[in-house]
Amino acid sequence: MPSNRGLRVGLVGTGFMGRTHSNAYHQVRRFFPEEAGAELVAVCSRDEAKARDFAAQWGFGSHVTDWRKLVERDDIDLIDIASPNDTHAEIAMAAAKAGKMVACEKPLGTTLAEARRMVEVVE
Repeated sequence: MPSNRGLRVGLVGTGFMGRTHSNAYHQVRRFFPEEAGAELVAVCSRDEAKARDFAAQWGFGSHVTDWRKLVERDDIDLIDIASPNDTHAEIAMAAAKAGKMVACEKPLGTTLAEARRMVEVVE
């Protein structure tokens, strides 16, 4: 990733943690003025209206209803997972296999074995 370009983010989840993460991306330049910040490329929600409204409210360039569409995109560097806990593992492993950086809200997985599988895929 070129240092003069912000991190290109694809966010999965538009609930409380999705809002929290989006707010944090907006604050990056306040804390680190020398950094390029984040480019909010796309957001995903299972609900079309929620995805559309969230994208407009937080400044995401586009929205989708299937997280796989984010993973497939070449213009996204980081998949930020802020979706329900039982979806974390599948999304994180698919994103890592696609060469994306992954940020995952806690818990990583719903079981220790699932979390270990996630770590193995990333390594």
